[in-house]
Amino acid sequence: MKLAIYQGSPIAGDIDEGFARIETRLAAAAMAGAQMIVFPELFLPGYNRPDLHDSLSQPLGGDWCTRFAALARAADCGLCIGWAEREGDMVYNAATAFGPDGAMLGHYRKIQLYGPMEQASFAFGNAYTVFDFAGHRIALMVCYDIEFAHHVKAVADQGVTLILVPTANPAGFEHVSTAIIPGHAASHALTIAYANFCGAERGLAYGGHSVIVGPDATALASANTTETLIVTDIAKPHDPALLSTQSADHREVTA
Repeated sequence: MKLAIYQGSPIAGDIDEGFARIETRLAAAAMAGAQMIVFPELFLPGYNRPDLHDSLSQPLGGDWCTRFAALARAADCGLCIGWAEREGDMVYNAATAFGPDGAMLGHYRKIQLYGPMEQASFAFGNAYTVFDFAGHRIALMVCYDIEFAHHVKAVADQGVTLILVPTANPAGFEHVSTAIIPGHAASHALTIAYANFCGAERGLAYGGHSVIVGPDATALASANTTETLIVTDIAKPHDPALLSTQSADHREVTA
């Protein structure tokens, strides 16, 4: 499997700009042979935009999802992206993966909300989501989730071999990319793809350093602190028993 990460600056709440960027980076990833590209956390409408989380949030299956699916299908490349999801009166910090055919593969709501801003904007998620794609059993997590060993172990116990992580990690926390993620990957013999922002958003500076780490803790591909598209090959798991015949699985958890 060939996997891509897009590390870029926030869109400043400009949804049209966001979709234009998704379209061009999907096309570039597909041209490089990628089967899936991962975008940062809350790429729409923005991470450090609590003023927009409620007002611009969209339902699962709504306009944003329809456009995500259409863009993935047009590029013939899968898409994993973070966005603000509304369900009734609740808003979630969500991530969704779409296949190259535009079908939704998995949908996830962030379990470990970080800090007062997130906890004021969003409701807590309570379930893991895993699915099969391109020879891997894949889990979705969002940012802070991946820093908790029990979450990584829980999905590894379900046979997960690859975790896709949209994130919005601030500058000063680069140890997540360089120490925590390699440690979790090696401890559970899986690959982790961590897609961060770079630049700044309303006074919050992002750390960049997006990375794809293999099961031996080696960085297969990494970014610095500027806008970039990284693409690398992810080896298939050696043990076929790791892959489930189920297409998706949702299990409730406690944060």
